[in-house]
Amino acid sequence: MVIVLIVAAATMRRPVLRAAGHALVVDEPIAPTDVIVVPQWAGEAGAIDAADLVRARIAARVAVLSRPPTPAEQELIRRGIGYVDETGSLVRLLRALGVPAIEVIPNAAAGTEAEGDLLPSWCEERNFQSVVVISTPDHSRRVRRALRRSLSGRSTRVAIRAARYSPFDPDHWWETHDGLRLGIVELEKLLLDVARHPIS
Repeated sequence: MVIVLIVAAATMRRPVLRAAGHALVVDEPIAPTDVIVVPQWAGEAGAIDAADLVRARIAARVAVLSRPPTPAEQELIRRGIGYVDETGSLVRLLRALGVPAIEVIPNAAAGTEAEGDLLPSWCEERNFQSVVVISTPDHSRRVRRALRRSLSGRSTRVAIRAARYSPFDPDHWWETHDGLRLGIVELEKLLLDVARHPIS
């Protein structure tokens, strides 16, 4: 009986872990849109996807959503030391990838909820009716949930694109230390989001 239970647990483990990995990922169909938004945390993978979508004529412009500066960055600014922060690096990378029209969203957002609150008003100010948001795959479902809440009752449509070159693989995330850490943290955050907002 013990051997049967061990064999059953071993064979069920992979499908359960795969299902957990895929529970984190949203990758919606993409149609021509007004703007592509790349949050800073989407990094190089987000920039590559955004550039590919611009090349495919999904949108002509890309907006970068930055995060607030860290205490060290604030101190460097205070001291007048010139350096390229992550937002600047992302903009430079997008230019190198051939994106001609890039805008940095002026207000920085700290966290998924803050991004969800910021994007709808920014879109309305510019009369954007449709947006593609590039996300890392592991974070994409939580981004979609936050944006659905903040866009409820508004006319702006948002599609979430899971970055193709992100290191997170929903079929094998538990096989590396970084993947395991990332998967567990994002699953915890997603469960907390579902507990806080069951209808979203």
